[in-house]
Amino acid sequence: MTAKVFGKTFLIAALLAAGSAQAQEVVRLGNLKFAHYGAVSYIKEIAPKCGIKVEERVFAKGLDVMQAIIAGEIDVGTTASEAAISGRAGNAPIYVVAGFAKGGARLVAGQGSNIKTVKDLKGKKVGVTRGGIQEVLLMAELQKAGLSADAAPGKDVQLVFLAYADLNQALLGKNIDAMMQSEPQSSQAINKGFGTEMLKPYDTPIGEPVRTMVMTEKFYTTKRPLAEKFMRCFVQATSTFIKDPALAEKYVRDVVFKGQITSDDFRDAMDNAQYTYDITPEHIQITTDIMYKTGVGRMAKPPAAKEWVKTDLLEEAKKSLGVK
Repeated sequence: MTAKVFGKTFLIAALLAAGSAQAQEVVRLGNLKFAHYGAVSYIKEIAPKCGIKVEERVFAKGLDVMQAIIAGEIDVGTTASEAAISGRAGNAPIYVVAGFAKGGARLVAGQGSNIKTVKDLKGKKVGVTRGGIQEVLLMAELQKAGLSADAAPGKDVQLVFLAYADLNQALLGKNIDAMMQSEPQSSQAINKGFGTEMLKPYDTPIGEPVRTMVMTEKFYTTKRPLAEKFMRCFVQATSTFIKDPALAEKYVRDVVFKGQITSDDFRDAMDNAQYTYDITPEHIQITTDIMYKTGVGRMAKPPAAKEWVKTDLLEEAKKSLGVK
């Protein structure tokens, strides 16, 4: 009897210990709903094979991800670079640990507006999401064309700040003349016939914007083995999407967007974006400098990229998986 009791006690203790260990293997992920964020979302599908569990929360914009990080609600988040830069400037305890997509933005004019070039935007209303990388790209393009811009009337271009989900409707309703939009929404506007492409805004010093994966300093330093597992899982998910475009399309269309975008929308969107792993301190520094110069993010003290872009976890993961 004593042996049986001891055996049961040992079994219960072992199960509790296993449950506790499993609970420690959870990674809380903050993500956004865009076509080029799909590989990050796919991490949760393959996470069990990586020996972890990923709990994904989808936010409306990158600044919301930053707020969740500051509140201690997530461990890893995906944002465009400007949200990460603004967050770090505001003392958010984060490191940039990888890039996961590049491109994914387009300047779109309303159908029939006769707006062909950036200079044609003088005297027009241009919609953009406040604080998004699209705002940085728009301001860089306007500055390059010698145009001033503000939300208040009186400048060359009047900015209209709207959520990503509302920009297309505003262009369709002719409440704005043009928009700097993300993917797949910009492709949808073109495919549905109420928008025409002006340009892909990659001809400024920023080049193609790289979306950033950020990790809390606490997660990076105190949960290193789990952080390593997560990064290997990220590399595997991204590699799968790069090698198998059909799977990537099916997952993004069916799971992420639940059938709300067409095959043409997805393919056109990914013609203007690319899944990737890499990011450099130089790219983040250039973006930081342009944000500061154009006033996006209103940073009193811009952060130095070399102090918070840490790609050692990524390099270790890529090496262990034989990914270049």
